[in-house]
Amino acid sequence: MTAQPVDTTVADLIETARALDAADPLHAHLDAFLDAPGVTAYLDGNSLGRPLASVPERLAAFVREDWGTRLIRSWDEQWMALPEQLGDRIGAVAIGAAPGQTIVADSTSVLLYKLMRAAVSATAAADPARTQLVIEAGNFPTDRFIAAGVAEEAGLELVWVEPDPVHGVTVADLAPVLSERTALVVLSHVDYRSGALADMAAITAAVHDAGALMLWDLCHSAGSVPVRLDECGADLAVGCTYKYLNGGPGSPAFAYVRRDLQAALRQPIQGWWSAADIFAMGPAYAPTAGIRQLLSGTPPVTSMLAMQAMLDLIEEAGIDAVRAKSVSLTDFAVEACDALLAPLGVRLLGPRDSALRGGHITIGHPDFQAVTQVLWGDGIIPDFRFPDGIRLGLSPLSTSHEETLTGVLAVRDALLARG
Repeated sequence: MTAQPVDTTVADLIETARALDAADPLHAHLDAFLDAPGVTAYLDGNSLGRPLASVPERLAAFVREDWGTRLIRSWDEQWMALPEQLGDRIGAVAIGAAPGQTIVADSTSVLLYKLMRAAVSATAAADPARTQLVIEAGNFPTDRFIAAGVAEEAGLELVWVEPDPVHGVTVADLAPVLSERTALVVLSHVDYRSGALADMAAITAAVHDAGALMLWDLCHSAGSVPVRLDECGADLAVGCTYKYLNGGPGSPAFAYVRRDLQAALRQPIQGWWSAADIFAMGPAYAPTAGIRQLLSGTPPVTSMLAMQAMLDLIEEAGIDAVRAKSVSLTDFAVEACDALLAPLGVRLLGPRDSALRGGHITIGHPDFQAVTQVLWGDGIIPDFRFPDGIRLGLSPLSTSHEETLTGVLAVRDALLARG
């Protein structure tokens, strides 16, 4: 029998992956997550983070005790304060915010609307000449749709920024549109398509120099990339908790409002949970002070449970160590794609420099929509983004280098099988 030839490129990549995993100081954290039977490579943590192994018992204990035994008493004992307590934890662990500036409530879409509407109203009241809302043309659909609705509702002009789709928004892209007419700028910290990482400090400073407010979407950075909102002087931010914060499908979002802006903003969805006296049931609405004014209705307590386990894990690991692992994973993914996929016509659709990249990479090929269906059927789970991109979302605490390589090899094999 003739021996099969050894693919030295693959053998070298396997050796590299195993060496990187052996040297990874966070490798032991992989065991903190539930196994997914039938899945050999989960590369979609930037869309839905995996559940931690401790979550089933945490949920069961909640049903048995906090809800099942304490019943309505749990509102007074713990739940009333939970939106602010979790907000402060996210602020400290993931987004660089001092206490009293972050709150967990609602969905990303609802919080984006609240902050956009509050920001443009406050800006217009201070300076009626500020009639423009600036947003990137390729931003996530929700951001764009809500910005368009707010602009129509408030009688503003919507100004579109069209940066390089691979490298994302820069100060140079914003310079031509920032002026004394700018009220608010809305951008994503990490581009949901390419993974491009915006320079938060420089862009925020440029927006402030123009006299406008800055709102950051942190959905693809919170929990993967160190975010330093206070240090950058950011005004406003919104992020979800079901991606790198592993809160589960439908887990609520969080909002950040810089402390000195809180008294100047009035959010538009006035509900009893943001009233100055929540149980007064009075005839007129009077908002409470501080970050709690962003609440509207009863918080989704059950949906706040799973993320608490992930916040514990990120705090234990440290966000800078999480970022170092993220860079290692995405650098290795690029290396593997260059070696195995580029010869098949696959293109890198994001920054090559890890300093300019978030926690995922995107690769492109005309056959990727069909390839994604094959991969999912085989237990390899990336996600497809129209028109021809596959995103490899490498959640640092739940993904290994060897798992990353397994995914890239599967993409190669699926392309080769198509001829």
